[in-house]
Amino acid sequence: MSDPKRKAAPSILGSCFLPLVATLILACVVCGGLALSIPGRAEEKFGPPTPGISGFQRYLLSALLLLNSADLTIPPDPAGVPMPFQVDLGESTASVIGRLAQAGLISNPDALRTYLQYSGLDTSLQAGLYDLSPAMTAVEIAQAMQDATPKQIIFSVLAGWRIEEIARALPTSGLEISPKAFLSAAQIHTEDFPFLSGVPSGTPLEGFLAPGSYELSREITAPALVEAMLIRFGEQLSPELQSGFGNQGLAVPQAVTLASIIQREAVLEEEMPLIASVFLNRLAAGMNLAADPTVQYALGYNEIQQTWWTNPLSVEDLQIDSPFNTYLYPGLPPTPISTPGISALRGVAFPAQTPYYYFRAACDGSGRHLFAETYAEHLQNECQP
Repeated sequence: MSDPKRKAAPSILGSCFLPLVATLILACVVCGGLALSIPGRAEEKFGPPTPGISGFQRYLLSALLLLNSADLTIPPDPAGVPMPFQVDLGESTASVIGRLAQAGLISNPDALRTYLQYSGLDTSLQAGLYDLSPAMTAVEIAQAMQDATPKQIIFSVLAGWRIEEIARALPTSGLEISPKAFLSAAQIHTEDFPFLSGVPSGTPLEGFLAPGSYELSREITAPALVEAMLIRFGEQLSPELQSGFGNQGLAVPQAVTLASIIQREAVLEEEMPLIASVFLNRLAAGMNLAADPTVQYALGYNEIQQTWWTNPLSVEDLQIDSPFNTYLYPGLPPTPISTPGISALRGVAFPAQTPYYYFRAACDGSGRHLFAETYAEHLQNECQP
């Protein structure tokens, strides 16, 4: 007879071994499934990988991203303040990453390097000056360095421009302000600026938006831009200047109006006090100013010449019925006609003392003017054919 103990042994071994094998197989399947899901999880968290990497690279980089997820998605210092960070032309990615770490802008240089390689952003870092902060995540910093467009831009306004010309310069300035929004904001009077007292309500702030260069945020609003220009005007309106206006018998709005005409008449700043003397002499004598720029302002935009300042003026142009036409109407126009610079304002405050009542452009093309006391002398200064 056979031994019954020998028959039982294989049976007992099988009952123990099979569940163990099944458990191991199940664990492998689960782990394999988790492993296969790594690229998908990484893409969900960090976006799609660059098309240039192989399947193995994608798997490896995805795994490293998930392992270092916190270093990439949590800022080093949520209370950190922005700081300038310059990326030089031709600087290597390794150098940029190293300097970011030294500046405390990232906590894990290797993690950022992995993200740049995974996303392909390592080949598209832009040279330029950035405003970066420890309150930004490493991913946000990497993405920010793809666009070197400066946050601040320089917006320049030329002396002698009218408000519409300032508005026309906005679309190519980099500012996010439409011409329509600016023109609307430039109609609003505010009590915050005493020098606007006496300016007719409902009229544009022509003449009081100081020319010059402004360093501005790209996101500045139209009202904020107008306010910045009014503040600049107020800063240059010194007590000395206002006292000079008073000595000529002019309130600030009147002085700015006269300065705006002088700004358009003069080619050379050194002649502005002389031109101011001519107009002040005419006002004192009750003569019409007869200033071409006031007619140009009344005519508005010239579609044929593509300018706001029609030149030359015809005999018909000089007959336009407008309170701005100083050939027809005595005294100063209702408001300024352009934005005067500080030299024109000073020309009104401190004019030359002359007997002149007339002036005309010299015939040599120098931009200078010939001045005359009498109309007969004025005619003699006319250019000969």
